[in-house]
Amino acid sequence: MRDDITTLDEIRQIINEKDGVLLYFSASGCGVCKALKPKVEKEFGEKFSKIEQLFINATNHPKIAASFSVFSMPTILVFLDSKEFARESRNVSLELLLKKIKRPYEIMTNKH
Repeated sequence: MRDDITTLDEIRQIINEKDGVLLYFSASGCGVCKALKPKVEKEFGEKFSKIEQLFINATNHPKIAASFSVFSMPTILVFLDSKEFARESRNVSLELLLKKIKRPYEIMTNKH
């Protein structure tokens, strides 16, 4: 999961260039965020390897979080074909998120 993203323009460029992008918003001092991040990295890396994973610390980049209407942590946004496809916040069910993305991801990766 890339954590070197520092500008909104950079994030938008990646969303527009890649078929799939996951934005993982976290906050400093968020225990749930820290516990969930490695699970998200592992599951998405194994099941959805073509989805670019980006980590944004909302404490350090509040304007980026606000521009995506992210106000609670953790929040996961998944973009497919440059459009927001899924949004999970606070009480994230990773299992449900993976199920939601499975079919559209298969369609997306089979078109190439």
